[in-house]
Amino acid sequence: MDDPPSLFPQPARTLSDKDRVREAGLDPSGHRARLRKRLLEGGDDALGDHEVIEYLLMTAIPRQDVKPHARMLLQRFGSLAGVLNADAQTLMGVPGIKEAAAAALKIVGISARRLARQTVREEPVLSSWQALLDYLHIDMAHLNHERVRVLYLNTQNRLILDQIVSDGTLDESAIYTREIIAKAMAIGAAALILVHNHPSGSPEPSRADIQITQKIIEAGRLLGVTVHDHVIIGRQGHVSLKAKGLI
Repeated sequence: MDDPPSLFPQPARTLSDKDRVREAGLDPSGHRARLRKRLLEGGDDALGDHEVIEYLLMTAIPRQDVKPHARMLLQRFGSLAGVLNADAQTLMGVPGIKEAAAAALKIVGISARRLARQTVREEPVLSSWQALLDYLHIDMAHLNHERVRVLYLNTQNRLILDQIVSDGTLDESAIYTREIIAKAMAIGAAALILVHNHPSGSPEPSRADIQITQKIIEAGRLLGVTVHDHVIIGRQGHVSLKAKGLI
């Protein structure tokens, strides 16, 4: 049988300040609320880089001071972009960063790349060059390995395919050249832009960069495919081989 109701009801438990903080997921000093207020009321520069990371971590780690984690991530990856472009396993190698926190950081990087890519797709590439450079920097500048991609364009210079052709080192073989031109022919591309990054940080072209570009230009010329440029991306900026008069 159930026990009869007590004639002397127990008073409701009074939450301590610590309990309220724990249940609400807030910090006693109101730091998170102030950070949120600055974010919502300020401009793009309302938060410092470490505070942007901190705010993202707050969404995944609700009951812990995450300022040390944010500073540790910046120290480990060198910059906000480096943190947001890091892969999940590397992020989770940082003490205190678990799966939920890694996902919170990665989704921002993914969103930034998709937004930049959509901007590139909406206009002819040659007339929205800065938008293209912004996209390439977001995607490639902070990689720790070399990535080669080809942007295939139609007769109006609109992007029809953004293809990553290798992740590793730049291959100078004739097969590599034929594959690029063959892909252009297969999808009806009229022109293309070569892009790769230098993990060292400096975007200055090497002799091999110039030579492989010349090979692809010549192969394209024979089949009516124009190579507009070869852009090299680095942490320190970018170099256009066309702008430097190298092609």
